[in-house]
Amino acid sequence: MHLIVGLGNPGAEYAAHRHNIGFLAVDEIARQHSFPPFRQKFSALVSEGVIDGEKIMLIKPQTFMNRSGDSVAQAAQFYKLAPADISVIHDELDLAPGKVRVKTGGGNGGHNGLRSIESHLGKDFVRIRLGIGHPGHKDRVHSHVLSNFHKAENEWLEPLLDALAKNAALIAKGDAAALMNKLALALPSASKSEADKSAPKAQSHVRQARPSTPQTKLPESGPMADMLKKLFGKKD
Repeated sequence: MHLIVGLGNPGAEYAAHRHNIGFLAVDEIARQHSFPPFRQKFSALVSEGVIDGEKIMLIKPQTFMNRSGDSVAQAAQFYKLAPADISVIHDELDLAPGKVRVKTGGGNGGHNGLRSIESHLGKDFVRIRLGIGHPGHKDRVHSHVLSNFHKAENEWLEPLLDALAKNAALIAKGDAAALMNKLALALPSASKSEADKSAPKAQSHVRQARPSTPQTKLPESGPMADMLKKLFGKKD
């Protein structure tokens, strides 16, 4: 059994929040692989199924984010799972939108859901970090994570969730490198658009090569004017 945990907050008002990208990912896995309807268990919504021969339990804690560990610990204890048997999908401020990193252990980066799970299981579970981008200032973090994805963000969000669901078996198999490669290949246009936004606007080769010599006003009187008149003739 491999436990795939999606982090989020329960309730319709939170459903489309950036902080709930873990719930969205788990829902897409369940949909694509025809898992049975979620049911209440372990203070969570759970569903079990098999993907490419791997037995998987999907779990969405219903304890609110800062107590996610209560739910995950109940499931881990019941099935006698080691931390390596648990993968947690969560939002990551320190990654650009659509970027993904998969890592075992590490810090929680101030994420309350990860901090809660660590308090029960230690640090050695797998973290699937889905980038949502940083709002630019720490005072805006709270409103950023607890607000809905913008419509334009679907350009990277939908392909990311689709690719993650298609390759869910790699999560259970612990093949982090293959999973990140598959997800990166699913988002080529997102990577290009991010690069285009950050790149300075280039001038044409003609404009770059054109000298920017300022025009100089010639003297109309005095010794220099007299000398120029002798050289080039007087203009009428």
